[in-house]
Order: sequence, then structure tokens, then C-alpha cells
Amino acid sequence: MKKTIANCLFCAGLLFISSSVFAAEDAKMVLINEAKKDSGEITPAELKVMFENEESVIILDVRETEQRAEGYLFDDFVSVNTVSITRGNLEWEVQEKIQDKNSTIVTYCRNGGRGALAAQTLKKMGYKNAKNLKGGLADWAKAGYSVKTGLGVTKLSKE
Repeated sequence: MKKTIANCLFCAGLLFISSSVFAAEDAKMVLINEAKKDSGEITPAELKVMFENEESVIILDVRETEQRAEGYLFDDFVSVNTVSITRGNLEWEVQEKIQDKNSTIVTYCRNGGRGALAAQTLKKMGYKNAKNLKGGLADWAKAGYSVKTGLGVTKLSKE
């Protein structure tokens, strides 16, 4: 009997912990999806066209400092205007680094979540033309576009 009660309590505890973890994940995804909807997203292909058309765009990297070793968005045709501000410091640093609130800004991170939250924040701060790069650096690279690393410029091969 004691073993059965202990097993039941153990199972109940596992259910509680797992449901809390899933609830936290769901809450995070709700915020990220709202941010994507509020700010809008641009696909890697759309950003590439902007580069090819030499449109004026600021690329805002909101990844953590150590993640920047993964590389940066790079385009063969133009010099990309990149600004780096970690997501946690965005509200404190962006007005100094990007003063024109009418600038076209594309935020990005590794996979798109923090970039979406950053673009949403920029819009709330009065930056009218902020959007997130859908899928972040990962989708940019998967699309076959260049990434600049400490070893030079590279592209993922589909072979």
C-alpha cells in the first residue's frame, strides 16, 4: 500500500513538473508568435532581393556575444550595414546606435524568436519599419546565402 501511494505521488509529481515545463514553453511561444504578428517578418529571399536592389537597410543582430562566433549575414553584392545589440540591452542601446526611427531595420537572431521580440520592441519604441528575419541566421544559411565567419565567407551546400 505504501509503495502504491509513493508511486502515485511520484507520478503526480512528474505530471506537475512536465506540465509546468510545457506551460512555460507554450507561454514563450505565445509571446514570440504575437511578436511575429505585431512586427511582421521578412523571408531570407526577400532580404536578399533588398540587398540586390541596394535598398538601404540596417541589419540588427540581437544574439548574445558568444553566439556571434557562428557568423553574420553577408551579401556578395553590397556591404551590409550591421548593428549588434544583444536582446537584453536593446532598449538601452538602440537609440544611440540607430537614431533615425524611419530606417528600415531587419532584426535577426539564431532562429527567429528573439529577433521577433526585438522587432516588436522597436515598433513599440517608435521605429516604424522594423521587421524580423524569418528563421534567423539558420534559415538565411539554409537558403544558401552567405555567412561571414572568422574563417571567411561561406555558404551551405545543398549537395
